[in-house]
Amino acid sequence: MTDSVRLLTKEKIKYPEDYNPILEYWADMNSGLVVCKKIYGTYKKIVRDLKDNKSEFYYSNKRANHIIEFAENYCRHSKGKMGGKPVILETWEKAALATIFGFIDIEGNRKYRKAKLIVGKKNGKSLIASIVALYLLVADGEPGPEVYAVAGKKDQARIIWLESKRMRNKSPSLRKRIKALINELSCELNDGSYKPVASDVDTLDGLNVHGAMMDEFHQWKNGKALYDIVADGVSAREQPLIFMTSTAGKIREDIYDDEYNDSEKTINGYEDPDGYHDERTISFIYEIDSRAEWTDESCWIKANPGLGTIKNLKTLREKVERAIHNPSMVKNLVCKEFNIRETVGESWLTFEELDNRETFDLKELKPRYGICGYDLSKTTDLSAAVVLFCVPNDERIYFLSMFWIPEDLLEKRVKADEIPYDIWRDQGLLRTCEGNRISYHDIVEWFIEVQNEHDIYLPYAGYDNWSAIYMVEEMQAKFGKSSQEPVIQGKKTLSGPMGNLGADIRSHRVVYNNNPCLKWNLTNVSVDSDVNNNIQPIKGKSTKRRIDGFAAMLNAYVVYERHKEEYHNMI
Repeated sequence: MTDSVRLLTKEKIKYPEDYNPILEYWADMNSGLVVCKKIYGTYKKIVRDLKDNKSEFYYSNKRANHIIEFAENYCRHSKGKMGGKPVILETWEKAALATIFGFIDIEGNRKYRKAKLIVGKKNGKSLIASIVALYLLVADGEPGPEVYAVAGKKDQARIIWLESKRMRNKSPSLRKRIKALINELSCELNDGSYKPVASDVDTLDGLNVHGAMMDEFHQWKNGKALYDIVADGVSAREQPLIFMTSTAGKIREDIYDDEYNDSEKTINGYEDPDGYHDERTISFIYEIDSRAEWTDESCWIKANPGLGTIKNLKTLREKVERAIHNPSMVKNLVCKEFNIRETVGESWLTFEELDNRETFDLKELKPRYGICGYDLSKTTDLSAAVVLFCVPNDERIYFLSMFWIPEDLLEKRVKADEIPYDIWRDQGLLRTCEGNRISYHDIVEWFIEVQNEHDIYLPYAGYDNWSAIYMVEEMQAKFGKSSQEPVIQGKKTLSGPMGNLGADIRSHRVVYNNNPCLKWNLTNVSVDSDVNNNIQPIKGKSTKRRIDGFAAMLNAYVVYERHKEEYHNMI
């Protein structure tokens, strides 16, 4: 959109009634603007929602443009060369704000209760958060709004709050409406207040939250408890908003990883009917699509949508050049500038690579020989088992799978993990074991069931060498002592087979019957690599992530590669 679309009416900026920055941004993407896969997938879904006449929510241009006009009429930059000048939003910023504030129900209440913006540093996320906070305070039509800048420590919480205060100080219009105190911005017109709060002060009881600005939540330690307190405080509001902004960070397995993983799961679900769906949360994740892209200047904009305008391109070039010649700088660079999480693991496969919706019918394929793989757990984790098989004159590799979880833990895990284990159980994709522990005998019985009911002989099985001895002994008793082969869980054993299995999955040679539980496991797989690029799978410490199904696949695949020629001679 050119500046000519922004109308000046009595010295105030006014957008045409039919102006839609979402469609403008979407058109830019489809005309060559480079964006990452997560942003493209998110806006593909948003544009689809614009056309959805069956939803309880609809898009209001008036509501969407209202916050944009508020920003450009009343908000001013607080510092730097732009200090004191009016805010002029870029298309990507307007599209995000329009999405968050533009979708409403018949009563005028917003659809989205939670929004996340993860973007490379120096792209103006604090500016956007300040605009959102001030808008919720004075312009959202909410009686007595309570808005909070939230962080793990008070000094950290004050950063975004002070940015809002400075913005207020630079704006004559906002100064008239907002009173600035030492630790509060207040609006007498609607009895509103905006304060910084943190977990290290005793001010969190009794919050009645209309808006919560959670800035740089990648820095939070033990952040889940703080988030839960604030999130519980929105229950009395009709259209509250939790607005989370951050770059990637170095604190692992805390609130940032939980929120990122939930966003990734939701974005994947946009194109997967059986996937995870959360219609109350929207995530804008700007990142390079793979770590290898950090030296490719054409990809930098994926994590830095304000590159060349908000963010200095020359400065970024210099940082990258220094990192190329100084490898010790690379980890921090890719984390802060390109939003690759600083951890031992990276996502192994993209959703597009692992998403194979092909299904199979065992009665039609009539496989005669299969290879077992199993991964065991004691309590909270899934236990998983697979049968790998091939059929003559078919290059594909098929996986039949089953999962187990203790019956006493099913409801708890459904609520805590927000994963539909109960639905998968009802669909016959997962079974429960009596009590609060996994029964390994149940897993053995499933393998016997596969052999007897489908006439698939199972001459080989791969298992984690740390598996329970009595499970292995029972498998040996049923399928032969030499059938069970330990798979040492380390890079030396797993790296080559994992790389080959990954190539087979990417080429869609691996058919797993579109099993949603196994597909979810695949999305959770990260890799740990050494200096020689040898790899093994990891899931991290998060209690919500499971890779047991993939571990079972890999164990079977290792044995398949050991006996590949012999196995194909059998079939």
